[in-house]
Amino acid sequence: MKKLLILLCIPLIIASCATSTKSLAPAPTPETKSTNVVTPATYAATITSDELKEMLYKYASDEFEGRETGEKGQKLAVDYLKTKYQDMGIASPLGDNYFQDVPLEKQKVAEAQLSVNGKNFENFKDLIAVAVSESVDILINEVVYVGYGIDADNYSDYKGVDVKGKIVLAKAGEPEDVDGNYITSGDKKETKWTNGRQSLSSKSQAAMENGVKGLIYLDEGLFSRYAPYFKRQASSGSAGRLSLKNKEEGMMMLMVNKNLATALHSEIMDDNTPKVVNTKLKMTIENNSINISSENVVAFIEGSEKPEEILVISAHLDHEGVKNGKVYNGADDDGSGTIAILEIAEAFKTAQLAGDAPKRSILFLHVTGEEKGLLGSRYYTDMNPIFPLKNTVANLNIDMIGRIDPKRKEGSRNYVYLIGSDKLSSDLHNLSEEVNKKYTNLELDYTYNDENDPNRYYYRSDHYNFAKNNVPVIFYFNGTHADYHKDTDTPDKIEYDLLENRTRLVFHTAWEIANREERIVVDKTSEQ
Repeated sequence: MKKLLILLCIPLIIASCATSTKSLAPAPTPETKSTNVVTPATYAATITSDELKEMLYKYASDEFEGRETGEKGQKLAVDYLKTKYQDMGIASPLGDNYFQDVPLEKQKVAEAQLSVNGKNFENFKDLIAVAVSESVDILINEVVYVGYGIDADNYSDYKGVDVKGKIVLAKAGEPEDVDGNYITSGDKKETKWTNGRQSLSSKSQAAMENGVKGLIYLDEGLFSRYAPYFKRQASSGSAGRLSLKNKEEGMMMLMVNKNLATALHSEIMDDNTPKVVNTKLKMTIENNSINISSENVVAFIEGSEKPEEILVISAHLDHEGVKNGKVYNGADDDGSGTIAILEIAEAFKTAQLAGDAPKRSILFLHVTGEEKGLLGSRYYTDMNPIFPLKNTVANLNIDMIGRIDPKRKEGSRNYVYLIGSDKLSSDLHNLSEEVNKKYTNLELDYTYNDENDPNRYYYRSDHYNFAKNNVPVIFYFNGTHADYHKDTDTPDKIEYDLLENRTRLVFHTAWEIANREERIVVDKTSEQ
């Protein structure tokens, strides 16, 4: 990256950028042509396709071995990012340490020995141990039945029920009113309490928040899909999916079929009322987890007027690693977002050194473990936010902005998909639109922002962990392509002029958020 000490020659920098790279940005206005006027476009011009290309060919090279979470390639990636920030003179909010340690564990499939009232049940036929943070050996005479296991503002199966430190039993689904509308939402559209894996996560989270020691969950549909997978994993002896490791004792979770669930509570299918159920349960599970170390990378520019208010710009630094001897380089996913942040950081640092620092602080957040379930961002938001989420004004998340979606048959090549900009804040959405019209003139495509989008991209990248905490977000995305999650996602296939213009859009949006007088207004509430 260019040496920042030549900032005294900003007009020369802009001139050289204009001649060295193809750009889709609009032609300079009389304002930006003036050598006496410095505008946000001046700093945005330091974002160039040449520098993006140079960095991406390095970051998505075979040398980084696909950046598998916790493996050698990921360690090389975080060291690369750290060095870049040090070279730019951008500090870490953690002092000399640019790494936020993210404790993970990889668990071999645990096989539970379980009996109810003296009757034994079989692993993978009747039950699977979904999560075990420590070995379990219990004998109890009651479980607490919590119906659907929902804990929402307008409906709760936990209200007035003592579940702290206890084993609870819950079932899939959600109650409906006489018209067939879901109680929590008032309409027939699936909610987070009914939608497949999202419902499993939501009900697990509700149980943890209520202090439950162990959750036994009946979902025949998910069980039929999960059981064969868990059985194959157990037979192969391979380690399972990565998960966040709780510093405190975590919650045990079993998924069971109807056979076992009715043994625990014979009326479970018809009874929705929480209650204590007398039943003798004996269970032994051995925790076989393996500790894995990984890191988020964090860099920080302090605001000049409102330093306590934080804008987070994020992208995930990991990818799929090496499979069958082939490196999954992840140039678009998400090398493009990662190096975009580096260029945005350089632009803000350029402004700071020119005496034009942002009013609000900016955290450049490179998260780990996105491919493993949004783990790095969830650790930051749910377990260890460096800055309070109440002080976080917005999150701009960049995940795949270097390619063209082949399924997109109409519209300009110069586009980007935006997801989530209007979910929590009309203010943020309007700001985003105005900034684009003023500076970059991309076609903003909201196809995947549709609530009925079957891809559900809103829930599938790191912005979601901010959004669920009522932090306004924008997710920048180019769509998938034939090389998505394949070893053919390589730097030579990136459209670098598009990458430049999309990166500039994020910068300009960040600049406006960071420098306007009032923080972004949240006028909607997360229903996630």
